[in-house]
Amino acid sequence: MKKRILVTGGAGFIGSHLCTRLLNEGNEVISLDNYFTGSKKNIVHLLDNPYFEMIRHDVTEPFFIEVDEIYNLACPASPVHYQYNPIKTMKTSVMGAINMLGLAKRVNAKVFQASTSEVYGDPAEHPQRESYWGNVNPIGIRSCYDEGKRAAETLFMDYHNQNNVDVKIVRIFNTYGPNMNPEDGRVVSNFIVQALKGEDITIFGDGQQTRSFQYVDDLVEGFIRLMDTPKGFTGPVNIGNPYEFTMLELAKNVIELTGSSSKLTFMPLPQDDPKQRQPDISLAKKELDWEPKVQLREGLVKTIAYFDTLLREENKIA
Repeated sequence: MKKRILVTGGAGFIGSHLCTRLLNEGNEVISLDNYFTGSKKNIVHLLDNPYFEMIRHDVTEPFFIEVDEIYNLACPASPVHYQYNPIKTMKTSVMGAINMLGLAKRVNAKVFQASTSEVYGDPAEHPQRESYWGNVNPIGIRSCYDEGKRAAETLFMDYHNQNNVDVKIVRIFNTYGPNMNPEDGRVVSNFIVQALKGEDITIFGDGQQTRSFQYVDDLVEGFIRLMDTPKGFTGPVNIGNPYEFTMLELAKNVIELTGSSSKLTFMPLPQDDPKQRQPDISLAKKELDWEPKVQLREGLVKTIAYFDTLLREENKIA
């Protein structure tokens, strides 16, 4: 049966992949985006589809529509963007959650919150399970995002417990793939863009800090499986790749796959930057029968091809 599905942040990196997948499965999809970090380029290929609609709107303002499901992805997600206007970032997380939960309550829709592994902060538990409460600095430079997402999770659970709204919460771990913003300051896009331009690759700290990188198609699969779970199963559920890589390992893979002559350069580690990030995905395996399928090098090849095309179009590399 065709569902009407609202995706906030639908023109963003992850949102655009989700819109494409939902349309391919025969649904009607409405993308809501204010284009602060999203790009029309990410969804322009969908405009010919009669079941796709694109609306410019900011989730901090109420929005009224009849839908069956809501995926709430709207929020700048990279430090460069969320620290640009930290008050706006917090408002997007909190007011956006309130507005989408209010909409879901009114029209009796399922509503999905894209939360983040950043709710764990700089974790004292490794790997991180959903039961871990986190180690977050509430007044640091990353707090607008970390605490905004934590508050959004609180609101989702309160709407579920008080108003019986059917909510789903996912905690996203580092994700990469085509449609990433080349200026977003995330490590995968940074390394690839620097390598393709032949610039030095910037590593913060000693390069031994770890991240667990998942390809965007795996993440979207996890989203849809979580949304399809019965009412009452709310999450949160970690969706990420449990295989850890150091920044040095990632940089070496990127240099090798791009054939770049880039050298490594080291800079001080930013404030509150987590030293380790690795999901425990036992719950996702048990409840969603989900685990990542795309290996790092396979995903990097696809992502490098995307950035190579993008930079050539912008005449930034020969």
